[in-house]
Amino acid sequence: RDNFIHLCNPHLEKMEEDILYHFALGTGTHDFPTLFGDVKFVCVGGSPSRMKAFIAYIAQELGLGSPGCDYPNICAGTDRYAMYKVGPVLSVSHGMGIPSISIMLHELIKLLYHAKCSNITIIRIGTSGGIGLEPGSVVITRQSVDATFKPQLEQVVLGKTVIRSTNLDEQLAKELMQCSKEIGQFNTVIGNTMCTLDFYEGQGRLDGAICLYDEEEKLQYLKNAYDSGVRNIEMESSVFAAMCNLSGVKAAVVCVTLLNRLEGDQISSSHDVLVEYQQRPQKLVGYFIKKSLGKV
Repeated sequence: RDNFIHLCNPHLEKMEEDILYHFALGTGTHDFPTLFGDVKFVCVGGSPSRMKAFIAYIAQELGLGSPGCDYPNICAGTDRYAMYKVGPVLSVSHGMGIPSISIMLHELIKLLYHAKCSNITIIRIGTSGGIGLEPGSVVITRQSVDATFKPQLEQVVLGKTVIRSTNLDEQLAKELMQCSKEIGQFNTVIGNTMCTLDFYEGQGRLDGAICLYDEEEKLQYLKNAYDSGVRNIEMESSVFAAMCNLSGVKAAVVCVTLLNRLEGDQISSSHDVLVEYQQRPQKLVGYFIKKSLGKV
């Protein structure tokens, strides 16, 4: 049986129209099944330009576009998020941090539900800080953990603390790892990803505007993280995993590391090197999609 999106909100059934405000889309103004009903893969990432580049890349990989072809932003009516589509692939930006990706995911999950999509795979592709890995390594997330290394998302709802699981699909992670082995172009590992609320103090950096700890304390914290299984740090994976779990969606997080945090805090690689690093999750996920569609 097809695996449809599960909505954990009985109130939506009573609404005559659902306006996805931050997408500038709505069930009263757009035919969601016609626009999105064939979607099977959704890739999300922080930057609008990166997600546009990804849709152009996947279009070429799937033989669905020509070089130089432009792909219109489906969410052109807003400047909050950008969305692109080619064939069965949807590419959406989510901004930076848990609040931004959370808003996007609420509306994305509803969009997929209204479009009657089934058997969806959602993958976050992005950048991160590595721990104990060479820059340019790709991390496929086993679990997203918080800043105390617990595999959970702690959220306050109606004044009460709610704890949600942040496990990700184990089989999907293994399939992605196998794809990386078949590509054979860059180091890839499966490990835990620490999701923080901040880029500076929350990740133990010494170079922010405020820092009230020393380098020894920082290194001890990062070593403790490594010993707990953490291999990279970013700012979106926990709520991504939690919301996909609640919606019954198969999900994965694939991030490249831009530096080894045990050796420094600032990203100093050249622009060209960073661009090549950022293409690695795209290549891996693109290969996975091609393989899933029988095009490898």
